[in-house]
Amino acid sequence: MLVDDSLTVRTVFTRMLQRAGGMDIVASASTAEAGLNKLREHRVDVMLLDLEMPGMGGLEALPKIQQQSPETKVLVISSLTAEGAEHTVEALRMGAADTMLKPRPGGFNDDYRDQLIGKIRALAGLAPHELPKRSAPEPAKRRAGKRPQVVAIGASTGGIHALNLFLRQVPKNFDLPILITQHLPASFIPVFAKQMEMASGREAVLADEGVEIRRGQIVIAPGNGHMVVRKTAGRYLTGLAYNPVKSGCTPSVDPMFETLAEAYDGHVAGVLLSGMGRDGTDGADAIIDAGGSVYAQNADSCAVWGMPRDITERGLATAVLPPAELADKVLSSVGADAWR
Repeated sequence: MLVDDSLTVRTVFTRMLQRAGGMDIVASASTAEAGLNKLREHRVDVMLLDLEMPGMGGLEALPKIQQQSPETKVLVISSLTAEGAEHTVEALRMGAADTMLKPRPGGFNDDYRDQLIGKIRALAGLAPHELPKRSAPEPAKRRAGKRPQVVAIGASTGGIHALNLFLRQVPKNFDLPILITQHLPASFIPVFAKQMEMASGREAVLADEGVEIRRGQIVIAPGNGHMVVRKTAGRYLTGLAYNPVKSGCTPSVDPMFETLAEAYDGHVAGVLLSGMGRDGTDGADAIIDAGGSVYAQNADSCAVWGMPRDITERGLATAVLPPAELADKVLSSVGADAWR
């Protein structure tokens, strides 16, 4: 279903989806109110929802959509404005699965179409590599490794909602630093950092060259580079890397995990939350090879079970659970020195 007040946008999206094939546009609406009415009449796997519309607006409509059709994945269409970033990150916190920026005139090109179609297919379960093998036996769990001195979380599609659930389960007196790489446009990261502060009750800072990792803080990868970590004279410092990575993501989870494994000598708890693709797989291997532990969100609670899947199916995850329960498992793996 397409819900956007712009006839031009609805028309362009319709043509893109029709050209891609394998999907049906079951309804189209110019207001949130009309979209909710049509949602009563149609089964909708994925809804493209504009947040800035006259009347109710997408942000106000989102909880009504979720209540009326819990199985519908919502892909929010966001503007490039500061207000658009705030609304989008709030929608993702509330449970919208993913976002696409609404391009400027002339921006509806092949690259944009390919990104859009890829996201829709993954959210609808049309990408075979994103689907759980329901008939496969429950994979073995790996025993917890070295006692962690840092918690590192990687997330993408559906990850902001999962991150909020995870962080709200972490008590304020939990003192280990928490590092986060979340796939988001660079312009959204400052808003995202503020949201992480609210969810966790602790200070959030953006990684940059020479930023020291401090206890009780959250450190967040910026949107324009990969967060990396090094140990210098007994201090743990962040840096930024800009090299292409296998997943194609910027920022990428792999460089964060890989450099943490080395800097902390495996005393790392890595967490892979909901996300499309395989970013984080190689980094998770590095943590495990160094003696650390990796925790994975389970398929049923993921918007897209891509990033946590590989580590789960290979039996390398210490726990495979919904986000709040994962937080409990991580907390149980640390010693008394992790609390202030």
